[in-house]
Amino acid sequence: MRRTATGLIVLMAALFLWSGRFLDAHPAWGYLHAFAEAAMVGGLADWFAVTALFRHPLGLPIPHTAIIPENKDRIADTMAGFLRENFLTPAVVGRRMGAMNLAHAVGSYLADPKSTRDSRIRAGAGELAIEVLESLDPDRLGTQVRGGIKAQLSKLEIAPLLGGMLEAMIADGRHKPLIDKIIRWAGLVLEDNETMVRDMVHKRANAVLRFTGLDERLANSVLDGLYKLLAEVLVDPQHPLRDKIEEGLQELARGLREDPEMQERVERMKRELLENPAIGDWWQGVWERLRANLTQTIRTSGGTGHGYIGETLGELGAALRDDERLQRQINRFARRTAVGVATRYGDQIVRLVSETVKRWDAQTITDRVESAVGRDLQFIRINGTLVGGLVGLTLHFLTSMLG
Repeated sequence: MRRTATGLIVLMAALFLWSGRFLDAHPAWGYLHAFAEAAMVGGLADWFAVTALFRHPLGLPIPHTAIIPENKDRIADTMAGFLRENFLTPAVVGRRMGAMNLAHAVGSYLADPKSTRDSRIRAGAGELAIEVLESLDPDRLGTQVRGGIKAQLSKLEIAPLLGGMLEAMIADGRHKPLIDKIIRWAGLVLEDNETMVRDMVHKRANAVLRFTGLDERLANSVLDGLYKLLAEVLVDPQHPLRDKIEEGLQELARGLREDPEMQERVERMKRELLENPAIGDWWQGVWERLRANLTQTIRTSGGTGHGYIGETLGELGAALRDDERLQRQINRFARRTAVGVATRYGDQIVRLVSETVKRWDAQTITDRVESAVGRDLQFIRINGTLVGGLVGLTLHFLTSMLG
């Protein structure tokens, strides 16, 4: 397309020189001469404008040219700010989480017999069950079990336990599927907000960009760049954004173990969960068979409690899957957690985006943007050449009429 646009200018220049030799032969040559002259000027003007976006025309350091490479740091900061203000705000994250029924999904997973076969799930649940059951009075049965379990769980500090579990996941590399889910979720958020992105680009674009249609191309370029970044992070296990997310998870784990304010928030959410009657009803239903056999079964099976843990987790999953009131409470907890993560770590994520773009050399960012919109820019050059020629033809006609 670049060769076509340039060839059209060369053609107009040749036509201008050739037609100039026959101006006195017939008035029609004057119209052809005027068309070629104006088309050549229009094509050159648009060539300069398009070239100035990506490099210095003819290598000359003309002011306000090579706009993209000269301003790549500002573009990086603008992209990061745009991502922070429109995708990682508590309102956007909360709205997205509000549309998800996370508790139902977890319940469906646990209720599936295949999911309870994972040895780590069984072992972790078994250790927790032993700790809770051994702390209870053996005589506390029947209707007393709900109060006993609630009292014991109220004493258990959940935040340090969760922090330790998260650190163990990171140490074993089991957090990587979670990161993949976060990346895919970010892609869904971007997909749901494409219209908003385009509207904001259109509103912030100047008159020249809107007149030439570059605002739409720029919006497409921004969206394509964000999708490409998410895809690169998803397929590249060594991508720096993954390291940044992992740092955030590690900081979250440290906060759960060491930050009193975060621990208090977790404890408050735990108390709200324990107040839900559905939890007590569920424990009441399984207690009779659980209390008598579970502790011994877990010990003799090396901490995994083969059948009972799987059965109990299945019943918990069924409760999560079928109890809408319990789902609302757990979903509210998940939504608050996600909003808190976005509020606390959103700046780190967008800072990584900004730093990544800033690390690109000028040629890299120029090539990426030009490869996205360069073909359409060459169409602008072609249109400029033809429109310029038509304007020149019109002016020549009016001059002839007035003369």
